[in-house]
Amino acid sequence: MARLPKAYEGFKKAYPKIWQAYDQLGAAVHDSGPLNKKSRELLKLAMAMGARLEGAVHSHARRAIEAGATAEEVYHVVLLGVTTLGFPHTIAALTWVKDDLKTDRRAETKRKNA
Repeated sequence: MARLPKAYEGFKKAYPKIWQAYDQLGAAVHDSGPLNKKSRELLKLAMAMGARLEGAVHSHARRAIEAGATAEEVYHVVLLGVTTLGFPHTIAALTWVKDDLKTDRRAETKRKNA
């Protein structure tokens, strides 16, 4: 599982019962339908883009890659936003996702060279 942002880790420590309930709800939602993990993360990426949640866009782009999505699939999700979200929103999301895909490519290069 991807590392949680510091704010989430702080909340988890400060309010463990609430975090546990939230975490259980998330697991139940993920397990309740037929979509595979990669599809769920790509959809959550799209929802995060629509809500203009930069942190969530980063998180779900990374999680989609971890779940087996290709860079092309992630970029396709972002580009699909042009006609629904508009050009400026899509360009913002594109810059956020590029950061994560650059990091992922560096990690992939290191793995191949090891």
